[in-house]
Amino acid sequence: MLNIGLPENGLLHGKTALIYGGGGAVGGAVARAFAADGATVHIAGRTESRLQKVAHEIREAGGTAETAVVDALDEEQVDAFVSRVAKKSKRIDISFNVISFGDVQEPLMEIDVDDFTRPIALAARTHFLTTRAAASFMVKQRSGVVLMFGGSGPQTIPGLGGFKVALDAMEGLRRQWALELGKHGIRVVTMVTGGIIETIPWQAEGREEIVVEIARAAHLNRTATLADVGNVASFIVSDKAAAITDATVNISAGAIVDY
Repeated sequence: MLNIGLPENGLLHGKTALIYGGGGAVGGAVARAFAADGATVHIAGRTESRLQKVAHEIREAGGTAETAVVDALDEEQVDAFVSRVAKKSKRIDISFNVISFGDVQEPLMEIDVDDFTRPIALAARTHFLTTRAAASFMVKQRSGVVLMFGGSGPQTIPGLGGFKVALDAMEGLRRQWALELGKHGIRVVTMVTGGIIETIPWQAEGREEIVVEIARAAHLNRTATLADVGNVASFIVSDKAAAITDATVNISAGAIVDY
C-alpha cells in the first residue's frame, strides 16, 4: 500500500494527470506514485474493474483518483475524456499512455504481416490521439508534460515481431511532438526500463529465461522495479525536471546503453 503522506507538499501538488492503461501493472504503479505526490489522477482503460481496484487503493491511502472507461484508440472517446477532465479540473498537466499494443512476438520471417504491423499502427495511433487531445489544453495554459514508456535505441533481440519497431515509431513521434509543442512550454519525454520482472506473468512461457536475461544485462546488482518506474515518472513530470524534454530517461540499471 502506498503512503500518501502530505500530498500538499508533494512534487505534483495541484497537478491533474491522465493515465491510459491505468489498470495495468505499470499504469497502476505510476497512478499510485502520482497520487502519493499530490496529483489528482484520472485513470482510463477498457476494463472498469481493474481501474476501480487501483482507484480504491489510492483513495484508501488518502489520494484522489477518478476512473473512466476509455478506448485509447478511439478518437471520439479520447477527445471526450480529456474534455471532461479539463472542464472539471480547469487544466491538464500530465498525460501518460501505457496501453498494450496487441503485439505477437515471432521472428520476422515467420510472422503474419497483420501481426507484424498491428503494434506499429496501434502505438502510433494511440500516442498521436492522446497527446493531441492533452496538448490542445496544455497549449492554452502554456505548460504540460507528455510521458511515453518503452524507449528505443540500437539494441534489439530476435523474435520481437513488430514490437521493437513500434517502440522506434513512438520515439520518432516523441521527437516530432517535442519539437512542435516545445514553444508552448510543453515537454515530451520517454522512459525506458530494459524490462520489469514484476510485470512478467508467472505462467508465461520462457519466463525464467527472460528474467535471467534481464538481470544479466543490468550493470547493477538489481533491475528496475515498478516502484522505480513510479518514483522516476513523478520526478520527470514535476517542475524539478522542467529542463528535460525530447529525451529518454533511462532507468534500465545499465542494461540499455549508447542511447
